[in-house]
Amino acid sequence: MSRTRTALLAALALVAGASGTALAVAPGDAGIAAVPCTVDYKVQNQWDTGFTAAVTITNNSTAKSSWSLKWAYAGNQKVTSGWNAKISQSGTAVTAANESYNGTLATGGSVSFGFQGSYSGTNAVPAAFTLDGVTCNVDGGGPTDPGPTDPGTPGTRVDNPYAGAKVYVNPEWSANAAAEPGGSRISNQPTGVWLDRVAAINGAGGKMGLRAHLDEALKQKGSGELAVQLVIYDLPGRDCAALASNGEFGPTDIDKYKTQYIDPIAAILADPKYASLRIVTTVELDSLPNLVTNVSPRNTATPNCDTMKSNGNYIKGVGYALNKLGDVPNVYNYVDAGHHGWLGWDDNFSATVQTVKQAATAEGATVNDVHGFITNTANYSALKEPYYTINDSVNGKSVRESKWVDWNRYVDELSYAQAFRQEAVSQGFPSGVGMLIDTSRNGWGGSARPTGPGAKTDVNTYVDGGRIDRRFNTGNWCNQSGAGLGERPQASPAAGIDAYVWIKPPGESDGASSAIPNDEGKGFDRMCDPTYTGNPRNNNNMSGALPNAPLSGHWFSAQFQELMKNAYPAL
Repeated sequence: MSRTRTALLAALALVAGASGTALAVAPGDAGIAAVPCTVDYKVQNQWDTGFTAAVTITNNSTAKSSWSLKWAYAGNQKVTSGWNAKISQSGTAVTAANESYNGTLATGGSVSFGFQGSYSGTNAVPAAFTLDGVTCNVDGGGPTDPGPTDPGTPGTRVDNPYAGAKVYVNPEWSANAAAEPGGSRISNQPTGVWLDRVAAINGAGGKMGLRAHLDEALKQKGSGELAVQLVIYDLPGRDCAALASNGEFGPTDIDKYKTQYIDPIAAILADPKYASLRIVTTVELDSLPNLVTNVSPRNTATPNCDTMKSNGNYIKGVGYALNKLGDVPNVYNYVDAGHHGWLGWDDNFSATVQTVKQAATAEGATVNDVHGFITNTANYSALKEPYYTINDSVNGKSVRESKWVDWNRYVDELSYAQAFRQEAVSQGFPSGVGMLIDTSRNGWGGSARPTGPGAKTDVNTYVDGGRIDRRFNTGNWCNQSGAGLGERPQASPAAGIDAYVWIKPPGESDGASSAIPNDEGKGFDRMCDPTYTGNPRNNNNMSGALPNAPLSGHWFSAQFQELMKNAYPAL
């Protein structure tokens, strides 16, 4: 019997409630009236000055459309942040009220929330709870009594969630890959699970929802460690500079984003059932960099990006996501950092870190809610360029003057990611932040791959002859012809890099080559049209896109076959 339950049984008392008197008792005690509610309060994780706790309320009385739970601490505990409830504290008295999305509490129904707190001395579990003024019994112990059904308590976050861990293999992607000729060679690789609309949380169109994926992850975990990779991707006014993956929320729908998208995800991730998983979140791709490069007065500006810059909802949305998800002890947030061919220029690089920091300190978030950054997500930039460096010159001209490099400071993702990490630390992010690089489609192998440096006839011949990345321009991003699978996912591959990952599942389209009516909010972007001659963002080059592509996220067999054919290292 836990110390919590023992203390409560010693202090059972009749109390007046809104509908008469109610008696708080432990379930199963014969001869005593049924209890109106039960509260399970568990200290999940505790360290010298702080702790996290999970609370589950079960309502045994009349159904409720809203609820308010109260308790008092015997010591000096202070709630510092919470999730899935509006928590306030005055002195020792704490009140937790429902959020807009979890106020309904049916007879026999339960609701859970959690919080982080500070303390000194002892951290005693509260002796009594009231739900809407009616005293509930307490059962479920604390850190000394996990109970027979407790799935285990989360540990302190590790420095690198990929170190010493398996990584979740999405069975849906794996089945698609295995069904392709030759696909079984890579169908066991871990890929990201994309939560790109509200319907994806519970599962839509016969696909697995978030809980189904996490339940499957527990099965794959076994007795070891396992990381699960989730893509958080549904901001208001999403992808303001593109059309292929526009989202379901309009530019001003920040409250819907919070309550309909982030809050339900946070509620699921905070379920103690999943506390033993290392949950890696890639937070809102292609959002914050757009506020740097595609707003006025840039010649790459779009009206949509100007709107998102002025209304602040990218900043608010990312900050809210980092705060809510970062409150879950076993979640590791990695913020999108674009790629070198987008942000590697002098006027973009430092400004992007500043913008990310602005988001990381908005809506209750702090820089400590950021575990790291990810580059090249769903992109094609080469991991390493072995045959030229940014310091090379030809006939007195720096490679920075070539049409391909175009005055960028970086020629590949590894050098860019390592430099981005250093810049982030210099601007106040924790020194332990790590980097992820998406290598799912940046191998660039096959017959077109150079085997040595280009001729030193002139700087353009030299760079074009030796570069691994065979795109027309680094601004090309949609279903690129000639691309190949890159380095296989692996932990700690280079200094400052937590892992090479396949966040973008190979074989899933970037966008449709022509307009396709759909109910997913996805538009048609000419950058996915192989006949498109370009725009200022790709220096008016051809798009380089494959023909006959389906909507973004849909299976694209021809692309998958090309990625396998051009894989480097080869399959």
